[in-house]
Amino acid sequence: MIDILGEFPAMKIGELREFKKSIDGSFSEFTGEYGEAIEGFFDPLLWFLVWFEKLLLATPWPIILLIVGSLAWAGSRSIKIASGAILAFIVIGYFGMWEDTMSTLAIVSVATLICIFIGIPMGILMARSKYAQTLVTPLLDIMQTIPAFVYLIPVVMLLGIGKVPGLIAVCIYALPPVVRLTNLGIRLVSKEALEAADAFGASYSQRLFGVQIPLALPNIFAGINQTIMMALSMVVIASMIGVAGLGVPVLRSISNQYLALGLLNGLAIVALAIIFDRVTQEYGKRLQKHRHGDHS
Repeated sequence: MIDILGEFPAMKIGELREFKKSIDGSFSEFTGEYGEAIEGFFDPLLWFLVWFEKLLLATPWPIILLIVGSLAWAGSRSIKIASGAILAFIVIGYFGMWEDTMSTLAIVSVATLICIFIGIPMGILMARSKYAQTLVTPLLDIMQTIPAFVYLIPVVMLLGIGKVPGLIAVCIYALPPVVRLTNLGIRLVSKEALEAADAFGASYSQRLFGVQIPLALPNIFAGINQTIMMALSMVVIASMIGVAGLGVPVLRSISNQYLALGLLNGLAIVALAIIFDRVTQEYGKRLQKHRHGDHS
């Protein structure tokens, strides 16, 4: 009879050590054989990120303020939000956080673009195929729940310390919302709209781009909103592996107990998050009103 109060029948210490060694050895061999090729694959991405960051840093601040205000107005159609965005950037510059903010904007913008280009097609595929949804959903669950430091280990071992590993870590953490909400938005498109498209003889691509995606845009933009928020939340962790930006002073303040430094840079991250959140939310609401107007 099994003693249920005894020790758990775990793997022996020697066997466990050998198991871990085999995993480490296999990954080390993989890194040695393919690490250089993988780094070369990401070189264009590194070039684009560095170029975009230098562009933001080289652009005069009045032009940045004009662009920020224009984009905030174009997205929200609100003078209050546009003025608040400009004021927030003025305060950020006044307290000497301009360069770090531009670096943070660069990596968040590039990470968001990557997540959009990968996430929306993946969400469409999930909406079209139950098999794809069954396969991808557990991967999204892992990406959202696994601690960031766990997947940072293989990324850093493969690519070292730098911008690209940080960007990949941000994308892994920020990708799931846009995938899930794209999938949800397309699945929520009414059958009546699809039947009407079929009645007019629409092909699959015409039905997708002319009916499903336009009607799913509010959900898709909600996913983009959450992706941006999650990318910003990874700024501090990404700074631990060599990514410049507002996370570096926050990390330094934790190490040296500089309250003011950490508080100011933390509030700058919060300000960026609020700006992105309000603008994308307002744009999503406008899309929702437009969709209801089309059905009325």
